[in-house]
Amino acid sequence: MIDLYYWTTPNGHKITIFLEEVGLPYNIIPVNIGAGDQFQPEFLKISPNNRIPAIVDHEPVDGGEAISVFESGAILLYLAEKTGKLISQNVRERTEVLEWLFWQMAGLGPMAGQNHHFSTYAPEKIEYAINRYVNETGRLYAVLDKRLADREFVAGDYSIADIAAYPWIVPHERQSQNLENFPNLKRWFESIQARPAVTRAYEKAEAFKNQALDIEKSRNLLFNQSANTIQR
Repeated sequence: MIDLYYWTTPNGHKITIFLEEVGLPYNIIPVNIGAGDQFQPEFLKISPNNRIPAIVDHEPVDGGEAISVFESGAILLYLAEKTGKLISQNVRERTEVLEWLFWQMAGLGPMAGQNHHFSTYAPEKIEYAINRYVNETGRLYAVLDKRLADREFVAGDYSIADIAAYPWIVPHERQSQNLENFPNLKRWFESIQARPAVTRAYEKAEAFKNQALDIEKSRNLLFNQSANTIQR
């Protein structure tokens, strides 16, 4: 059994998509980031960066004590290796999966996240910042679109690279991106959207809709942290 510490963000969706895809039993433990649950001592023991998602695997493959993992990319890789699914064991194919997994973690996620912040959440609308991140998000969409011109999925077969990227494309309208401008990406997006496991994963999120974030009340928790947050 996997304990999944979860909230309804793109990074949270990555893990529910994987778990639904491979049929691995899991238990969702909600971490309401708008209410400050991410700062609870029990959560910080497994996620010292006070971010979701995180997991605890009570049945690791070595048969030892439970293993906790934080950071969505690390979790996807851990679970893929645990199950032997959604990552190739061929060195060349595996390397491609890891390249695109790290591309999402270092590029698409952070840039789209800043896009969301300055376009939607920032109390001041700073034109330079909005343009900077909208344009960079578009550049990354174009990179992915070009990659998908001659293949069905990002690294050949469907893999954790696709699962990592997909939830960050879901809010494309909020990111001021038009999928019609990226036809290969649009085809890929729609094919993943139609997968039963993806449908089930997003249905899981519906249970938490009544706890939607109040950005004004949660602004300090979500956006105004500093070194003092960690050191206190």
